[in-house]
Amino acid sequence: MIEITNLSFGYKKTHVFDNISLSFKEGNIYGLLGENGVGKTTLLKLICGLQRPVSGSCSVDGETSFQRLPSMLQRITFLPDEVKLPDNSTPQCFVDELQPFYPNFAQATFLHLMQEFEVKPDRKFKEMSFGQQKKSLIAAALSLGTDYVLLDEPTNGLDIPGKAQFRSILSKRVDERSTIIISTHQVKDVENLIDPIVILSNNAVLLDATVQRITDKFYFEYGGEKRDDALYSEMQPGGYMNVIPNQTGEESQINIEALFNAVLRNKNMIKEMFNNA
Repeated sequence: MIEITNLSFGYKKTHVFDNISLSFKEGNIYGLLGENGVGKTTLLKLICGLQRPVSGSCSVDGETSFQRLPSMLQRITFLPDEVKLPDNSTPQCFVDELQPFYPNFAQATFLHLMQEFEVKPDRKFKEMSFGQQKKSLIAAALSLGTDYVLLDEPTNGLDIPGKAQFRSILSKRVDERSTIIISTHQVKDVENLIDPIVILSNNAVLLDATVQRITDKFYFEYGGEKRDDALYSEMQPGGYMNVIPNQTGEESQINIEALFNAVLRNKNMIKEMFNNA
């Protein structure tokens, strides 16, 4: 399990986190959401030990992240949004260089994922589109056999079929041992994939809840009129999509984009509804 306890962090001129606490448990695909600049990428770097907290702690299975012990690093994969790839190298060469550091790497899994993504493992990176390069990196990350996979904006550069392939592949990869964290602002790309959902804003964690808990608290009404009691309303074909407090216990289909806007517009209410609940 990833444990973040009373963590504060900032750069010289920017305060990013103020005494936040979070945990990421096995068997889940977490969605890490927030506006640009709120610290989603920074949080992933703190988890894998590339940044050091100013105060508080971050640990992976009890090992302090910033110590970057080999025993921890071989259990965690971090795929940044942008990776500089050598032009004359290939995806197969890329994973061949990584393999010695990851004892659970599976070549068969890598080749299978490359096939699902419809990218040739022996093709040079310089001959690929950005989307094909991104698919290769995702295939590599998911074949290393780590318990924790951190993906920063993984759908950037993917076309519509590529995003569908990504969702299909990832939904098959999570099991009771694995933890996947997807940091993204493109929530539509992962809407039916992520659960629980974490929303960051203004140095703090605004929301950390499962989809079930969210729909217990909120009702997502489709096709109705704009409601005065809505936390957020959006015009759609056939009427409005309203996010309202769920006072009757009815079930509804979550709309993460609307949830995100509702949370940002009602920060104090959200804290009251979910904290200590």
